Formats: sequence, structure tokens, C-alpha cells
Amino acid sequence: MRKLFTTTPAKLAMGFVVGATVAGGVATAAGTFSGNVTTACVDNRTSAIYASPTGTCAAGRSLVTLGAPAQSAAIVANNSIKAVVAKVSPAVVTVNVTTSSGGDTGSGSIIKSDATSSYILTNNHVIDAAVGGAGTVSVSLDNGDDVDATIVGRDKNFDLAVLKINRGNLPVIAKGDSSALSIGDQVIAFGSPLGLDHTVTAGIVSSLNRPVTTGTSGAESYVDAVQTDAAINPGNSGGPLTNAAGEMIGINSAIASTSSSGLSTAQAGSIGLGFAIPINEANRIVNQIIATGKSTRPLLGVCFDTSYTGKGAKMLPYAQCTLTGITGQGPAQKSGIPDSSIITQINGVKIPDQVTAIVRIRAFAPNTTITIMAGPTLTNQKSYTVTLGETASS
Repeated sequence: MRKLFTTTPAKLAMGFVVGATVAGGVATAAGTFSGNVTTACVDNRTSAIYASPTGTCAAGRSLVTLGAPAQSAAIVANNSIKAVVAKVSPAVVTVNVTTSSGGDTGSGSIIKSDATSSYILTNNHVIDAAVGGAGTVSVSLDNGDDVDATIVGRDKNFDLAVLKINRGNLPVIAKGDSSALSIGDQVIAFGSPLGLDHTVTAGIVSSLNRPVTTGTSGAESYVDAVQTDAAINPGNSGGPLTNAAGEMIGINSAIASTSSSGLSTAQAGSIGLGFAIPINEANRIVNQIIATGKSTRPLLGVCFDTSYTGKGAKMLPYAQCTLTGITGQGPAQKSGIPDSSIITQINGVKIPDQVTAIVRIRAFAPNTTITIMAGPTLTNQKSYTVTLGETASS
């Protein structure tokens, strides 16, 4: 069974990557080289090249010999990938879901382990079919062992889920800082595409803060995604996207696909447009789920007019907006944003449509203070300071 995302403004079919079934820089040379310098250092993260007259390199850089093809920057990069694979693979699992009508396969990462048990991070859509006793979940470890898993909690709004297994002292994946990513950074995707476990693909960060909406109408997930050209296919869902240091900076979640007849609704495969949930966004939700089994999301206190086709995100009148978690005035109304305003910026980021508005809001933690540009028209805009509320996430 293949599950597909809803269409996006880019007119791409967004596909869940569950198996069986969306401003930076480039690497540049640095340092001064002279005729008597025969060695250099290649930065393991950026691939920048630095002169090394002494033949030694600082931490995070690899020594190369100038003029020696076998030690070219490309080969150093490949060797770096080998090191990352050796470091990360033991903490990557295959997630198997079995139901009366069949099953799904996805991926996951071991994020916490003690003497008796371990926690695994994956996507909600990977395990959704097993919720409420409708099916069973197990994980296949890197050593080949199959272990039964229970669902600790999940968040459909952010497409995240946490599993627990009764197996302790397992390798845990290192977490990175997704806010430190730049377009052009090298990334590596791990998982079990099409049930092929221990699969690794490499690429770069293609874009950041890409607004992606997934799921069915009324049950969407909104992702402020890291876009990558690393091959991601059905079955990669929930697996880690790492940086060149082997630190998880995202959770593989979605792919875009096209077909000659228009939008593809089946057999989605990689066309170099993959999307991952940033780890910095996921951390708060995951920690809440482990601690309480539930999670929360930020609340602006507005509903958007889905019939509006102009620039920006147009709010419905407050009286027409029914949201859980609001007693009396919500955060937007308290801040003075007028009824039926059009939001054009959030914290300096332009808002072209309602999907982008929702994605940007959900990228913040509850109780964060942000700045919103809004007004009755596109030419009559004012800045408002809003402290986001908090409500239970589904």
C-alpha cells in the first residue's frame, strides 16, 4: 500500500515514504597555497580545503596529499561517508507493522537506551495502522534481531511517533543541530526503502524551511522541512537524515513525485525531492511523548480562510473560529490583530499562503514570543507582538 500526501502549491504529489505499500553556501577553497605545500586538510562537513604545511589537521578535517588522485577531496568525502555509516547504522532499525489486511514497513532511530529498554523515533504514518490494537509493531535491529515494540505516543500534527522495546544497552544515535544547516551541506539518509534494510544514500541540503503538508483533509501534518536530493523512497519513513558528522539533523518523512499524466497517486519513487522533519522541531515533541505519552503544539488562535487566493494568509473572523485550548480571547486577538486580517510575515519570513503560515507557527515552541505582520489589506500592514499559547496536540 502506498500512501500519498495532499498536493502542495508547487503542484507536486507528496508521498509518504512508508514501504510495501518538500540560503546557504557551497564549499569553497580556503587558505593560501604555495609551491612547497604538498598536503592540505579537507573539512569533513563543508569540503573546504585548507593548506597544511605541517602535514597535520585539526579535528573535523582529513589530511590529503596534493596532486595524488587517490587522495582527492571526493575520495576523502567517500571515506567520511564510510565513517558515518559505521557510526550511525547500529542505531538504525526497520519498523514492521502487521495488520489483518497486510502491513507496512518503515524505519526508525534508537534515541534513548538504558539497561532494560530503548526508545525509537519514527513517523506517525509508519505505525498509524497499528494504533488501538488494530495491528502489531516490531523492530528489526542492526544485528538482525526482531523485537516486539509498543507505541509510547504519537503526534499526528507533526507526524512523529515514539516506540519502546524491552531491549537495553543499545547504540543511540547522536543528535545534531538542524538550525546550523546551510544549503549545500552534505547529508546522508538511512533506512529500509522497499524493505531493503541497511540502505544508505547521500546528497546535499537542497533547501531549508520548505513548507510541506501531508496526510488527508482534516488530518494533515505540517512540516517545516529540510529538503534534500539524497534518494528517499517508500520505507525510508522515520529513518534518520544525518550531517557529515553522523548526527541526526532530520527524520525522513516525505517525497515528491510527478508522472507524465500529471500528479502521481501510486508507486511513488525518488526524483531527488525528499523532505525531513528538522530534529530541533522534533526534540520538544519527542521529549514530551517519552515523559507523558502526549505532546503539545503552539497556538496562535486563528483559523484561515481556505477560499482566499491572494497573497498572504487570510484569517476568518474570530467569532467563526472554533479551536480547542482557547478560553476567551486567543493569543492573536489579545495582541490586537484585527478580525479577518491578512498575515504577510511571521518573524521576518514572508507568508505567501495559509500552509506556510501554519508551518511557520508550528515550528515554534509554545509560549514563544513572535512578531507578525498583519492587516486588513496587503497595503495596510502593522507589526504585532504575539506570545503563542499551548494546546494538546493530536
